[in-house]
Amino acid sequence: MMHPPPGISLTYGLAETLGHAIVSGAYVNADFPTEAAICEQFGASRTVTREAVKMLVAKGLLCGRPRHGTSVEPEKNWNLLDRDVLRWMLDRKANSRLLAQFAEMRLGIEPAAAALAAMKADSAALRTLGEALSRARSAAKDEEDPLPTDIAFHVAVLEATRNPFYRELRDLVQTALRISANHTRRLVDTKKALADREAVLNAISARDPAKAEKAMRELILALFERFSAAAAGKPVRTMARPRPLPGERYPDTDGPAVS
Repeated sequence: MMHPPPGISLTYGLAETLGHAIVSGAYVNADFPTEAAICEQFGASRTVTREAVKMLVAKGLLCGRPRHGTSVEPEKNWNLLDRDVLRWMLDRKANSRLLAQFAEMRLGIEPAAAALAAMKADSAALRTLGEALSRARSAAKDEEDPLPTDIAFHVAVLEATRNPFYRELRDLVQTALRISANHTRRLVDTKKALADREAVLNAISARDPAKAEKAMRELILALFERFSAAAAGKPVRTMARPRPLPGERYPDTDGPAVS
């Protein structure tokens, strides 16, 4: 009998279990179980099972066809912007490549959000950003958990745009930051990351969109480089000159490997 954590419905608990299994590859070489089999395995009712399957169909993980039953969809059809799907994918082993791809996507979003925040942030948004940075300074001194401070800062930038479409990306960014925390703690220079956040806030406060965009790009590109290196099994490198965009290359820019 399935017993989800307190506050989690039976339907969502079953969807969580099945979704995680699908994304982890449990059904790559096997047929997806029938409704009756799921009911028997997890002690769930047919109503709960049907609703859970519907949730996974909506996320692009499953497809139900008349007379063919329910089957697992190929990864290319999954809704990668769904926070559950993203969390399940990032929770898989050997996920540095996926984290690099996500950081690459963030490069197309958050620098532009920082530039917009520099143009549109009100006094309340600037105060929230300042508080988030203050918490980040405390975290750098081991006085506070660094993950909530990191999330708070990036969410505050999205909020500062005063644009509802950027705000809708909050859950997506929070999910990725939570899952990537164990990787970033060992790959990222904490002092450099803090300096990068300070540069972002200073540029936003100075109403300088170009500098805000550049500073945010530098912050996220540092992650992209490190995740890419980890995915390729290469030593993590630092850059002496401004970092190129993904796909570009500056000659003779590699610095010494970080120990």
